[in-house]
Amino acid sequence: MNAHPAEELLRQTEQLCRAVARLSFSDPVAMVYNPLQYAAAGYRAYVERFARNPKRVLFVGMNPGPWGMAQTGVPFGEVGAVRDWMGIRATIDVPPLQHSRRPIEGLACRRSEVSGRRLWGLMQQRFGRADQFFCDQFVANYCPLLFMEQSGRNRTPEKLTRDERDPLFDACDEYLDGTMRLLQPRFVVGVGVFARARVDAVLQRRAQTGSAADVPQTLTILHPSPANPRANHDWNTEVSAVLEAAGAWPRA
Repeated sequence: MNAHPAEELLRQTEQLCRAVARLSFSDPVAMVYNPLQYAAAGYRAYVERFARNPKRVLFVGMNPGPWGMAQTGVPFGEVGAVRDWMGIRATIDVPPLQHSRRPIEGLACRRSEVSGRRLWGLMQQRFGRADQFFCDQFVANYCPLLFMEQSGRNRTPEKLTRDERDPLFDACDEYLDGTMRLLQPRFVVGVGVFARARVDAVLQRRAQTGSAADVPQTLTILHPSPANPRANHDWNTEVSAVLEAAGAWPRA
């Protein structure tokens, strides 16, 4: 067992960044942000503070949002939660090219990422202090890249062409597998159906190679995006019920 997986996770993050930097994406993708590079200080602070031990529950999201991880480097990185609840004070740089409708302002950003506000708001409501949540839980993202169309609209990873998806997913699958091996979770929770599908794909590949690593129980929770109509109706209660029923969370 690796007692302090944070540094190894950061090393694997550097490998992931090198792998995705070699990829190219075609129209309608007009611009790509990688916050693991320009917001590396935020992500490093997050990992060094909260990924120092194995975890019982690992939550896996899809990719950065423009007002969350794109600003802070932290998965679902709502600025208020990162700065005030997690206590992270990091200097965030800017990507080489910025979209005029998606400026990077770091922890000074006043826009709110609804998905991150909901997710971290639930964790704060349920566990109180950040260290109480992170003592045996962690949140990661599957893909580090934010894809934008010319209008500034997000383009999610599953909408990329197959030729673009395959090498991207190969790199991200390897990173997710490494994250699970390092953190050794008993439960892996896909935040939304896309993330759950990638978790399942990684575990299937692991099984096919005869890996001796323990296989975690997998769950899916409703993605907190306001674009999902169900998420706009008592998301906290629905998500808590799923996690409690599976035994990932104790009953309130």
